[in-house]
Amino acid sequence: MRCMNDFDYLKNGEVYVDAACQSLRPRPVLNALSEYYEKFNSCGERVKYPWGIETDRRVEATREKILKYLKLSKKDYFVSFTLNTTYGINLLLSQLDGKQFDVVVTSDIEHNSPFLSTMTFAKKHGLPRLVLSREEDGALPVNEIPEKAVVVVNAASNIDGRRLINIKDVVKKVHKTGGIIIIDAAQAMAHSADVLYKTDADAICFSAHKMYAPSLGGIIVRKDMLKKIETSFIGGGMVDDVDKESYLLSSEKNPDHLYTKFESGLQAWGEIIALGAAIDWLNGLSKAEHKNLEENYTELFEFLKHSDKVTMVNQEANPTMSFYLNDIDSHLLGEALGAEKVMARTGYFCAHYYLDKVRHFPPLVRFSLGYHNKPEDIEKIKKVMNKVV
Repeated sequence: MRCMNDFDYLKNGEVYVDAACQSLRPRPVLNALSEYYEKFNSCGERVKYPWGIETDRRVEATREKILKYLKLSKKDYFVSFTLNTTYGINLLLSQLDGKQFDVVVTSDIEHNSPFLSTMTFAKKHGLPRLVLSREEDGALPVNEIPEKAVVVVNAASNIDGRRLINIKDVVKKVHKTGGIIIIDAAQAMAHSADVLYKTDADAICFSAHKMYAPSLGGIIVRKDMLKKIETSFIGGGMVDDVDKESYLLSSEKNPDHLYTKFESGLQAWGEIIALGAAIDWLNGLSKAEHKNLEENYTELFEFLKHSDKVTMVNQEANPTMSFYLNDIDSHLLGEALGAEKVMARTGYFCAHYYLDKVRHFPPLVRFSLGYHNKPEDIEKIKKVMNKVV
């Protein structure tokens, strides 16, 4: 399969199963990043020489690729770049006009990004905060969403990959009752992007480094959401004119520059361009490569599920799966796996509330697979697990 050659830097015997933290980067993405630094390393939107013009062209192409990737209209949405998902969620909430809402809503299986940021937003604006319990299949109980709510939930869990399968019903209910919804798409963009297709969410925050691209974040914002934003995080790159006590925002002067509303300072131009290459790479994957990933994670899930000493968090097979062993500390197991060149995550995966306080699990082990994994990787994991356990 073609994509396996794009990870040729992996040494013999190395098995990387921590893609939910950050995915490996295929050669075309590494090449795109190197090409920027070697051939047209320049500031975007500030210069008129050829290097800068090429940078602008490729950055704009990446914005368009992101919208097309999720089947969203450029007429309704724009894309701004940030550091990561956590930064994007906080950037939005820190400037959201809290007076327009009555309650803040999140769910129990959230990463700390939505969980903590909704906590601080609620405290800042003196609003009640509601934590809803997600169903085993990932659905959010629509009937429990109050009116005029700020809802921040994930599209796919970083614990077990369960998806927000009723996302369209959730968005419809939130909008019908005068609220807004921000989606944490960090875990969805690489392997579950279809759940986000043509969604009407007000904003979608994601991390490029979880979708085979460099370390970078992005927010996809519905244009009419800007009416609810009070701009306070501001700096260079966002303004077209400045006087002693006033300034003119670029987003207010030019409707094609709405993305500058959330892009203060110099951006990571090379990383943005490489994200565009990552989207091209994802779009170019064959059916055989998709099938390979599915077969790999299904085989590993079945192996773990039928192991006597293993307690699974997952209810069904998914590229992301978490578990613990009844008589072995997960961190020790992680070290033992690492000694055999199997690289997996251990702990609570920044989902402390659900895993520790709700489910009362001990620290877990998480295997999260990607398109780089081969059938031989699964065989090695099974062999090492049998050896260790």
